[in-house]
Amino acid sequence: MKDSRQIQFCVNSTVALDQLQELFNLTAFWAKDRDIQDLSIAIANSEPVVSVWDKSRLIGFARATSDGIYRATIWDVVIHPDYRGAGLGSKLVETVLSHPRLQRVERIYLTTTHQQHFYEKIGFQANSTTTMVLDNRQNTACFTLNTQNSVKG
Repeated sequence: MKDSRQIQFCVNSTVALDQLQELFNLTAFWAKDRDIQDLSIAIANSEPVVSVWDKSRLIGFARATSDGIYRATIWDVVIHPDYRGAGLGSKLVETVLSHPRLQRVERIYLTTTHQQHFYEKIGFQANSTTTMVLDNRQNTACFTLNTQNSVKG
């Protein structure tokens, strides 16, 4: 683990997209090979965006989206493997949760494959009743809607 006195958490500051792409490729099977332009769009539509730096090296990242009152979702929580085990992941999630954009939100969601125990320590609870997924990438084909017979007079 690197000297934690050099670690800086930044909220809504510029993120080096090439470093973020590299961090995802190294740490997140679910985010490998994300396009830099797509990362830019995702970040632009997120608040807060929290990055963790060791000097000029990006070592952690998380973001959230929200309607500001009812629901929010935390996305893309990653810490570089060389920096794990020192509480940076917990601090990262807590920094996202403490952002003013999320203060009035009733429910905050996230999805995880292997880190349930980590998130439970922060206060999240498993919920098997609310998650449904639509893989919208498969719905790109055009279709024709025939409405001639659907309205009867």
